[in-house]
Amino acid sequence: MSQKRLFLLDAYALIFRGYYAFIKNPRINSKGMDTSAIMGFMNSLMDVIKREKPDHLAVAFDKGGSDYRLEMFEEYKANRDETPEAIKIAVPYIQELLKAMHIPIIEKAGFEADDLIGTLAKQAEKEGYQVFMVTPDKDFAQLVSENIFMYRPARMGNGIEIWGIPEVQAKFEIENPLQVIDFLGMMGDAIDNIPGLPGVGEKTAKKFLAQYGSMENLLANTHELKGKMKENIEANKEKGILSKKLATILLDCPVQFNEKDFELSQPNVEKTDEIFQELEFRQMKTQFDKIFGANDSESGNSEKPIKKPSPKNENQFDLFGFSDEDTTEITHNSFYATLETTEHFYQIIQGDLALKLLLQNLEKQSSVCFDTETTGLDALNAELVGIAFSWEKGKGFYVPFPENQDEAKILATKFIPFFQNEKIEKIGQNIKYDLKILANYEIEVKGPFFDTMIAHYLINPDMRHNMDILSETYLKYSPKSIEALIGKKGKNQKSMRNVTLEEVKEYAVEDADITYQLKEHFQPILEKVGTKKLFDEIEIPLVEVLAAMESEGINLDVHFLKSMSTDMQIEINTFEQKIYEIAGETFNLASPKQLGDILFDKLKIGGPKQKKTKTGQYATGEEILSYLAKDNEIVQHILEWRQLVKLQNTYVDALPTQVDIKTGRVHTDYMQTVAATGRLSSNNPNLQNIPIRTERGRQIRKAFIARDDNHTLLAADYSQIELRIIAALSGETTMIEAFKNGEDIHRSTASKVFNVALEDVTKEQRSNAKTVNFGIIYGVSAFGLSNQTDLTRSESADLIDAYYKTYPKLKAYMQEQVDFARKNGYVQTISGRRRYLKDINSANAVVRGAAERNAVNAPIQGSAADIIKIAMINIYKRLKNEKWLSKMLLQVHDELVFDVHNSELDKIQSMIKDEMESAFKLEVPLTVDLGLGKNWLEAH
Repeated sequence: MSQKRLFLLDAYALIFRGYYAFIKNPRINSKGMDTSAIMGFMNSLMDVIKREKPDHLAVAFDKGGSDYRLEMFEEYKANRDETPEAIKIAVPYIQELLKAMHIPIIEKAGFEADDLIGTLAKQAEKEGYQVFMVTPDKDFAQLVSENIFMYRPARMGNGIEIWGIPEVQAKFEIENPLQVIDFLGMMGDAIDNIPGLPGVGEKTAKKFLAQYGSMENLLANTHELKGKMKENIEANKEKGILSKKLATILLDCPVQFNEKDFELSQPNVEKTDEIFQELEFRQMKTQFDKIFGANDSESGNSEKPIKKPSPKNENQFDLFGFSDEDTTEITHNSFYATLETTEHFYQIIQGDLALKLLLQNLEKQSSVCFDTETTGLDALNAELVGIAFSWEKGKGFYVPFPENQDEAKILATKFIPFFQNEKIEKIGQNIKYDLKILANYEIEVKGPFFDTMIAHYLINPDMRHNMDILSETYLKYSPKSIEALIGKKGKNQKSMRNVTLEEVKEYAVEDADITYQLKEHFQPILEKVGTKKLFDEIEIPLVEVLAAMESEGINLDVHFLKSMSTDMQIEINTFEQKIYEIAGETFNLASPKQLGDILFDKLKIGGPKQKKTKTGQYATGEEILSYLAKDNEIVQHILEWRQLVKLQNTYVDALPTQVDIKTGRVHTDYMQTVAATGRLSSNNPNLQNIPIRTERGRQIRKAFIARDDNHTLLAADYSQIELRIIAALSGETTMIEAFKNGEDIHRSTASKVFNVALEDVTKEQRSNAKTVNFGIIYGVSAFGLSNQTDLTRSESADLIDAYYKTYPKLKAYMQEQVDFARKNGYVQTISGRRRYLKDINSANAVVRGAAERNAVNAPIQGSAADIIKIAMINIYKRLKNEKWLSKMLLQVHDELVFDVHNSELDKIQSMIKDEMESAFKLEVPLTVDLGLGKNWLEAH
């Protein structure tokens, strides 16, 4: 009989780990709740259950700290930060889920989870169990024995780790796991505020244990030590013994292992479903069902009869009658409603009579949702497979298109009266894609438009916006997935043309039906949160502008890039040889581990205490290497090498592969619903991130060229728009006057903060003032400023103080923004775009500080985004209505790029400049710099 296994989970260690794993991209649901900690913990729990299929399992929580340790040492864990609100909120939900899963929650007032787990582990071991302590906390290594193991969950791409006796011996370089207690006692623990022995780090602790075997033996032989180390340890012997006691996990807590109570059993799926639904954990619910094989009988869900239409014959005689007869009863047993459990009436439109009736009915509507089905995601080259229409919940129509493209175009033209009828609102989810598809068939779709993806972005910018998530969140309905029709991505994925007409009809019309329902749901919310005007006047008009820009694309000099790649490869090889010569050997430069070993073990760069990652290898990120570069030639070469390789891989070699075969041009995709600030994002290729601060990065812009000899590229760039906005919004008179007088704002600022005449400002003073001017918007600190300049931290603090004294209204405005956010939970731009700041009242100073910086920065960045969007809309209208030959091609940060026909060069410059500078009236004038050239670099 195989040995039974018990898994004991350290709750808070896994909760904190889960929370911080999502810290850069927190999981926020439609209610604005940060669910990262719950998701992180549940992922760990379900991974253990799925992977290990344990016989017995329990979860241990701290409750009120350790009375035993606090009696010994009042300062125990005294320096810990306040627990983040997201974790405080998470714990009750996690405990409710555990109760619904019938998993024991182990907690005792005055005892820590470590001690509860230690006690239970030893009890279960005596009863013949193998015990796995699920935690990333290395302190548990002291408990490892023949039948007790540490189970460290997977993270950051690394798999799970199971530490038995050999692993603990190797990790800590000891003979017995119990020596981990001595190791921890010697080193101390800053997080738990265990003092340890002064001057003893990881390497020294391992050396002492190899020599003396224990804390007590070390303290009994301090006469063998020398110098400061001897002095420190002899003066702190009591601290050493105390630290060892504090680090010792208790094994006699008042808890009892009961085999029956800890047995893993079938969960109450009805209850877990309810909690998952409240948290909006769609994928987790699906995963949960797979793990536990949840079904109707097990879940305890009551059967709810729902009527579903029986299959109709496709002769279309009931067209538009919306008949409800011939229905059969089915059972609802799903977490969400689905096609199978929901009454719906979807029809295929085939034949002249059916098509005529559809077209007549479309013309009678005031609002219609449409959705194109195509052969692929590349809108420039995809072909229409069909179009679905819906204007009433649960009902809709699907028009299949022939594969023959000439026939498809003839059919498409029949819909022109509908698509160009400006009295009919057209609804879509990511409608820009549909506009581009229909443009391939020479159909111009005219608004008004309603895009549900954009609507939700304005309602809840921090949440994801794809249709499946929106449907399940707001309609409690799970749409059929595309993978269910054509399979997963890859070489075996089918085309929509290979799917049966009946299946495509159900899938396509469902999308239109759901999108129509989402529009009905979102429209009143837009009004309620005050973003309907922004939606109607900026974001929706911008859709047509972006569709036209994306379809136009930009010309690329592929030969130039290939030549550039060849030259870069020579440089890359040269740097590699220089690095290998200094290192004295060849190694894999792209391997952080090998690089760290060379720099810090072999060459001893930066001293003995170099930062290591959680996996134990040296950290070799850019921030660390940049600090070391000024004193070490090899590090300078490594940074140069990295920059070259990144440029080559990301742009120089990649851009030519993204040239469209049909147009011979590069067509980026602009995304309106990614950046919470309102800025546009660019993808395939990402033109926003082409580096321009280095000469090599700037050279990449040289590859973007005018259409032909009859065209010239024009770049129009807002000058210091964010500074102008903050000056206007704050009403800072001194700064406003400087802008109005056309002064160099950085020189003007330097003159005031350094108290020198304008003409006496040095280049260094202007540079430092420029850094502060832009840094203030992002909440720069004295530490941050000193890192960006040659100023000391003290000098940086003095400069920031002088800056605020020079611009007192600016500082007052920043505080007003923070106060507004604290009261209302959001800040907003000049156009009413909101940025929600859920952490603005956090008790955690670090988390709160980040929200406060966003409270100041978001209205500035967002207002700049609003202004350039307005300019784009106005310029596009003029280019289109006045029938200019020139085209708008790119938007990158505060810059617009145009392909200008040479015959229009003189008159278009004033038009573009006027439209951009008058896009929004501020107290500070907006200024636009224009440049011309045969390539983007020359124009910029």
